[in-house]
Amino acid sequence: MQLYSYKAKDSKGVLVKGQLEASNQAGVADSLMKRQFIPISISLVETKNNIKIFDNLFVEKITLDDMIMFSRQMYSLLKAGIPIIRAMIGLADTTQNKEFKNVLMEVTRQLEQGRDLSSAMAIHNEVFSRLTVSMVMVGEGSGRLEDAFYQLAIYFEKEQETRKRIKAAMRYPTFVILALVGAMIILNIFVIPTFASMFAKFDAELPLMTQILIGTSSFFVNFWWLLLIMGIGAVFAWKRYLNTDTGRFKWDQYKLKIPFIGDILKRTLLARYSQSLAMVLRSGVPMTTGLSLTAHAVDNSYMEKAIITMRQDIEKGDSLLRASKSS
Repeated sequence: MQLYSYKAKDSKGVLVKGQLEASNQAGVADSLMKRQFIPISISLVETKNNIKIFDNLFVEKITLDDMIMFSRQMYSLLKAGIPIIRAMIGLADTTQNKEFKNVLMEVTRQLEQGRDLSSAMAIHNEVFSRLTVSMVMVGEGSGRLEDAFYQLAIYFEKEQETRKRIKAAMRYPTFVILALVGAMIILNIFVIPTFASMFAKFDAELPLMTQILIGTSSFFVNFWWLLLIMGIGAVFAWKRYLNTDTGRFKWDQYKLKIPFIGDILKRTLLARYSQSLAMVLRSGVPMTTGLSLTAHAVDNSYMEKAIITMRQDIEKGDSLLRASKSS
């Protein structure tokens, strides 16, 4: 038995958090369903016995390419009249990603035990987002599951194009920053020490700024190991800070204000928001529910809060336009 942390919603839609002991995530989901709770996320609570530091280094990541291929193939198979379980078995056998294969096999086992596809996918929330699970749930309810996968395939393809545009736009600023860092290292290690030794021969009094520059270079050369330790420590501290709700929110807010980069991120987030909301509304999902799903899909806690505020304003009677302007 292992300890799992869960988030779920009760019959009134109220968010419930807690922990349960079970043999696996499916056991936790079953317990929640029996209590009339709808599972949102289930994750293993890390203890000293189950933390595996180096596991993530060797786990094959599930990429957008895998999700696009999965959605496209599910659409084709379901459109051809292939039963869901047979389709999942076929996809699990043919996928090249071992981690994704294991996930699909586990989903198939859940289907064979009588669980519907959306709840089986919801167990693996690290692979299938709430948006994906909700789209599948809508498809199951309407009897048009193949259309749900078709829309998901288009959504993932647009998301992939968006990420490619971000990488292309960030390539030049990244190159400039790396070039500046490289130039500073070369100056401090090779150039400044040469001038420092030359000035020392003249035994002349140097300006304060020149002395500071030479002192900084000397510290860099003699105590590089200390700077390396401090740099590694700063990276770990920064990552730990970003893992907190406050840290992530402030960083997500600050990123949007960075010159040049902030404008790119804003356009990217707005494109992701528009594509996600259009997809869920096209599927027949109510506006307020669609905004909740879209808020999680934008992957920015600052914008997520703004979208949640929009949803609350709409629930109070405001129009989408007015709620958007106020946010």
